[in-house]
Amino acid sequence: MYFENATGGYEWDASKIKDAHAWCKSQVSSGMSEETSYIWFPAKGATFHDWSKIFVANTFTQELEMEGYYELAAQYGYMVVSLICENRHGGTNLHNVPEEKIRQMEERFQIKL
Repeated sequence: MYFENATGGYEWDASKIKDAHAWCKSQVSSGMSEETSYIWFPAKGATFHDWSKIFVANTFTQELEMEGYYELAAQYGYMVVSLICENRHGGTNLHNVPEEKIRQMEERFQIKL
């Protein structure tokens, strides 16, 4: 979403990737901290966070890249569930990431079951 322009077009800029990751984490933090954005279901002793869901679509390849999100989840009482999307459909490289970089990302990919 960080790279979407005002008309909804996608304008990828590799030089801004650190800014995009910082923006993503900031958005998650804001969403978790603003109780007014949550749906309140008082049944069975539920809390705001029991019924709130926040989805983060990002390119995490190592657990350390998610540490900040785990910390936010602990701070605001969220449970973290990770979904791993596999490229079994021969997807396209929309960002023109060099094949060598993709290989490096694949080699450092960690999964903890």
